[in-house]
Amino acid sequence: MYAILDIETTGGRYNEEGITEIAIYKYDGHKVVDQFISLVNPERDIQPFVVNLTGINNNMLRSAPKFYEVAKRIVEITTDCIIVAHNAQFDYRILCTEFRRVGYDYERKSLCTVELSKNLIPGQQSYSLGKLVRSLGIPVSDRHRASGDALATVKLFKMLIDKDSEKSIIQNSVRANPKHQLEPRHIDIINELPSVTGVYYIHKADGEIIYIGKSKNIKKRINQHFTNTNPKSKKIQSLVSTVTYEETGSELVALLKESEEIKRLKPIFNRALRRTIFTHALYSFIDEHNYINLKIDIADGRKKPITTFSNRQSGKSFILNAIEEYQLCQKLTGLYKTKTSCFNYDIKTCEGACIQKEPPELYNKRVNALISKNSYSNKNMVIIDKGRDIDERSTILIENGIFVGIGFFNLNYQINNIDILKSIITPMSNNRDTQHIIQSYLRKNKKVKQITL
Repeated sequence: MYAILDIETTGGRYNEEGITEIAIYKYDGHKVVDQFISLVNPERDIQPFVVNLTGINNNMLRSAPKFYEVAKRIVEITTDCIIVAHNAQFDYRILCTEFRRVGYDYERKSLCTVELSKNLIPGQQSYSLGKLVRSLGIPVSDRHRASGDALATVKLFKMLIDKDSEKSIIQNSVRANPKHQLEPRHIDIINELPSVTGVYYIHKADGEIIYIGKSKNIKKRINQHFTNTNPKSKKIQSLVSTVTYEETGSELVALLKESEEIKRLKPIFNRALRRTIFTHALYSFIDEHNYINLKIDIADGRKKPITTFSNRQSGKSFILNAIEEYQLCQKLTGLYKTKTSCFNYDIKTCEGACIQKEPPELYNKRVNALISKNSYSNKNMVIIDKGRDIDERSTILIENGIFVGIGFFNLNYQINNIDILKSIITPMSNNRDTQHIIQSYLRKNKKVKQITL
């Protein structure tokens, strides 16, 4: 018996993804005998590029069941089944990760239709699901949705079973998926670590730092490093001798310290984070009619951005939300290319700045409100976040639009007196990455307290 499935996820860091949709078809080798299809509330945000790919957004999942609410049904429908999926290693890993979060030990054998297809249908230009089924004449609907992709995999699997006339290839391709066993020295390291937010440092035997990371749960994150099977994790597992950490309480402080420490120490396994961590930025300019225009563009060090983004899709999502929140014009934000009115004006949700119907003064007032909220240029401000203890708070100081440093305090009067505040601040480097980290964090965490000095 086979459980042919497909999973859509939030995207994000390895082993930190969440399931957004799952479809399982129980197949007896001849026909589908049971099925389960459901959206899943992942309890975390979906990456913008995934929203663009699947069409599944955060609003769609608010009333969807959480994973623990569908876990029992998944166990039941896959009991005594071999898991079948296109790139089974990914789907099986995600499923095991979700079950691990709810404290259940999930284990099944698996079959990968990518591997089977390469053996039974060699010579294909591509073995991605969409291109493969099209080349084989297999109809597929709802591409990049769990049900559509799982049904396409059912039809592909039927074809593969027919092609495997001796039934030997499929039999030999079944994976037992043994659990990754932690080495005793790795277990000892993990046992010494706390489940707190902070920055961690992975050391070799001679004390050299080979990797720096941040996590909201250091113990859990190190456990992931020691159980992952990707090449970088395996190298870290072979070299690690000790792990030290610095608790921060605040994820923002951890992000800032991680960025600074990586630039300062340049660990061998942090090559990606040595580079600038954003690719696109939001810029403004005034057009010939005196309207402030906004534009998402590739980040340019010679120009001063309002705010920055990790990728173009993230910037586009920001603009879409800004249009709604500030009643901005699609044309003047670069989303709707036209010589006449924008689409929102036609449906009466734009005041007409696109055709000079709304006065520039009124329109620009709303744009400036957006710019002021999302840029701390020339501002003197303090950001207050969680501390390391229940009665402590962390603080990030910005003077004249420049990030000065971070500190911790217990008494409110300390942040109301600028001289005392400066005395508890540990100076840190101000650069484009720190600006991106702070602005990005404030966009995602709107409840974080900000005080203008």
